Amino acid sequence: MTTIRDIAVKTGVSVATVSRVLHGYPDVHETTRLKVQKAIAELGYSPGALSRSQMLARSYAIGVFYFAGKHGELTHPFFQDVLDAFKQNTGEAGYDLLFFSVNSPTSDKEHFEVRSKLRRVDGLLLASVSRMDERAASLCVSQIPSMSIDFDMVGARAGYISSDNLGGARLATEYLITLGHRDIAFIGDQFNTKPGHDRLIGFQQTLQRHQLPFSPDWVLNGDFSTEGGYKAAEMLIHQPHRPTAIFCAGDLMAIGAIQAIRDAGLEVGADLSVIGFDDIAAASLVTPSLTTIRQDRRQIGQLAAKHLVAMINNPNCVPPVVTVPTELVVRSSVKSPRK
Repeated sequence: MTTIRDIAVKTGVSVATVSRVLHGYPDVHETTRLKVQKAIAELGYSPGALSRSQMLARSYAIGVFYFAGKHGELTHPFFQDVLDAFKQNTGEAGYDLLFFSVNSPTSDKEHFEVRSKLRRVDGLLLASVSRMDERAASLCVSQIPSMSIDFDMVGARAGYISSDNLGGARLATEYLITLGHRDIAFIGDQFNTKPGHDRLIGFQQTLQRHQLPFSPDWVLNGDFSTEGGYKAAEMLIHQPHRPTAIFCAGDLMAIGAIQAIRDAGLEVGADLSVIGFDDIAAASLVTPSLTTIRQDRRQIGQLAAKHLVAMINNPNCVPPVVTVPTELVVRSSVKSPRK
């Protein structure tokens, strides 16, 4: 039996576009409309009662809430790769993506669930959303299938996926300790996000396990940005007793810290070691190259797409909580401390 997916393949358009033509939506270009109608006739497509009701219930669109903060729209290298993999995999399943603005004055007043229902999306992806964002709260009890990345949202139709942030932080801290570092600082975001929280906890736990001191004065907010990492490292450099190593909870902050150390006339590694978290492309290009914790960004995007489509297709699908392993990548920004 011919399906609308067959028509989409034949015409080279999305399933959502075929659905719009079938339902007479006016926002389809006339050339596209004629091409789809011709394919419908050639393939002998005739929707039955069940498929028609399914089409009416679905938009074949997935909504994406991505909060870019003050550092630019869709420019963070971690989320670029995640969203690209997500787009590719949902596209192969026949879905288009609808990006919601979360920075406009009107969007500040409306919960994500309300806006999603108005746009009739079939499912939602949340990325880079703060734990403090109350607009996401209703999704935990909503019937809209939702997956979030690095945001621990759990509900009847809501699951999430993240890297092993605790394990990765332990790996980074253990590596520094193995090389002889005892005075280690941390630059993160101080609990505004799940990654920032988990990486700080992993750092603290590892220090405690080795009976090393944890100094609140050496825990600074770098806001997951290059500028934030630079400013935080500057503060650490000018303290009377400075650390021998800095664990940055994100590579952008680590790159900023490296620049601050060099600008202060110090040698990265020999005078002050830096380790990051992400393994973005720039990590291997900075001087010295950055030792870091690698996240499998494309796998995160692929798994988010896979599980969200499964929840859309099956109302009884249990929302997953997925943890993706991390690994240590050793380069040149970490050395044993000077004697």
